[in-house]
Amino acid sequence: MSTTAIMEERVVEPSAIRERLSGNEAVAIAIKQIHPDVFPAFPITPSTEIPQYFSSYVANGEVKTEFVPVESEHSAMSAAVGAQSAGARTMTATSSCGLALMWEELYIAASNRLPITLALVNRALSGPININCDHSDSMGARDSGWIQIYSENNQEAYDNFIQAVRIGEHKDVQLPVMVCQDGFITSHAVENINLIEDSLVKEFVGEYTQENYLLNAKMPMSTGAYDVTGYYMEHKRQQAEAMKNAKKVALEVAKDFEKISGRSYGLFEKYKLDDADYAIVIINSAAGTAKDAIDKMRSEGKKVGLLKIRLFRPFPAEEIREALKHVKVLAVMDRCEGFNAYGGPLGAEVKGALYSLEKGPKIVNYIYGLGGRDVKVENVEEVYSELEKIDNSNELGDEYRYLSVRD
Repeated sequence: MSTTAIMEERVVEPSAIRERLSGNEAVAIAIKQIHPDVFPAFPITPSTEIPQYFSSYVANGEVKTEFVPVESEHSAMSAAVGAQSAGARTMTATSSCGLALMWEELYIAASNRLPITLALVNRALSGPININCDHSDSMGARDSGWIQIYSENNQEAYDNFIQAVRIGEHKDVQLPVMVCQDGFITSHAVENINLIEDSLVKEFVGEYTQENYLLNAKMPMSTGAYDVTGYYMEHKRQQAEAMKNAKKVALEVAKDFEKISGRSYGLFEKYKLDDADYAIVIINSAAGTAKDAIDKMRSEGKKVGLLKIRLFRPFPAEEIREALKHVKVLAVMDRCEGFNAYGGPLGAEVKGALYSLEKGPKIVNYIYGLGGRDVKVENVEEVYSELEKIDNSNELGDEYRYLSVRD
């Protein structure tokens, strides 16, 4: 019987295990509860703690995972590709330049339809050298074929990682998944968190059974073979269809997850958005700051709201279009520079999604928080004030702006 069928038959009364954990330790515990077959790793700030914690679980005999220390992040993803191809449930973690060093293997993992799960702790890409948070690493990999899930806080990082396994391994998907959280802001900050019992997590993710794998002697196969022109396009089309399927699967998995956790997830979160005249679209931890600003401004009679994207790949364009069609003026917040002289990657995606609206919102794109620059409540209030000015003057002005930067 499938895991989904089990969850439909039996609704579990959520029983939270209260803990105080950093985002890194929360993810490491999720990995321990899932109990993967193989975990190759190379340390890089600020994700180092994830394999560090997990290696201690292996050393203590809490899990029987094959922990593989390697000499680089490229080798870590290469080992993950090999292990997953052989039929082993495989996970790893990285950040920033570590993800960049994995670049070649990211595409191979996705095109070979290998549901590896990666904990990505977002950090700025060099140069100049910077070890703090922005989204240049994951946004740079947005078109590598990986599903991308983003996490506002430690609880979401834990919950999203558990769900990611089910999403990637689903028979209609079979794609790798990166679960993102903000470096230091959530990865090292300690918060109250509700864990799920080990047995429920294990039952939720189920046993990994790959249909075709290298160690299956009854069905010899190869992976990574040369794909001639007569087949390459068809294989890419299949890969693209799998990414489309991931949206529906993510929602199905979220429903099952709510049954064991009591926590509800969707493609994105709407916060006081339904009647908002002015709204922002944002990803990861700054959404929490934005919610505080919204609460303050709502108390002053301002109709402001938020759309926080959780599932960025596949991009839920149709659903976002429906959620934002009533907004008068919109700010899309990018914690990553697109270097196209026009804005950031999230800005381009949202503008594309809203293009077909006959009368959509006016849109400005802000670049903010690069290299870990603080985002304060008053900074978000400033954005909303600018949106109101645009509405009152009916003049858009600069569509591409920087927030809290020195001239």
